[in-house]
Amino acid sequence: MRWISILLLLFSLQGFSQWKDYKLNANRDTLNRVDMKNLKQGEWVNRVESARGEPGYEEEGVYVNSRKEGEWRLYTLMGDQVGIENYKWGNKDGLCKYFTMHGDLLAEQSWRAINPDKQYDTIEVEDIDQLNSFKTVIVKNEGAGIKHGSWKYYSAGSLVRTEIYTLGKLEVDKAGPATAVSGDKKAVAKPKEVLEFEKKNSGKKKVKVKDGSTGG
Repeated sequence: MRWISILLLLFSLQGFSQWKDYKLNANRDTLNRVDMKNLKQGEWVNRVESARGEPGYEEEGVYVNSRKEGEWRLYTLMGDQVGIENYKWGNKDGLCKYFTMHGDLLAEQSWRAINPDKQYDTIEVEDIDQLNSFKTVIVKNEGAGIKHGSWKYYSAGSLVRTEIYTLGKLEVDKAGPATAVSGDKKAVAKPKEVLEFEKKNSGKKKVKVKDGSTGG
């Protein structure tokens, strides 16, 4: 039994030795790992404290070579889930959803990621002039995801606005069915909460980690 314990300890030390820095959670799983090249790897929990009137939050997800990958979840510091974001190559990609602290849907955003290793990238987009036809568009890498697809905004559970983007260009901007007035094509203002969230999160690529660990 003693030898088994020693072997398990040696295997554990060998596993931890590949990391320059890491944390252990309550289940002794390794989190916030930094490899010998100072690159963030695997599961991470980032915590940002409240500062200058801005609420703090936590986010959890996976890094691959210091780039966010896949699904990331956002929480208030009290533990309420307020967002689900998707990433590719460290940039937002696909559908991102945001919620109030009570769980009501606040906004849905559609993004397309650009490969950060390329100065230009090619993306297939639907050709509006031909049904079910697509064309290849060359896009310059600006260092962040691009708004692409439908952006929807909600208030008290009702859709109040829809914006449709094609590679960052706003194509459609219209009021939702709950707020549209017959014969009135004037744009309806976005809810205050949506404006504040957009200002804070639009194009966000990385979040500063305040836990003292090293990373890329």
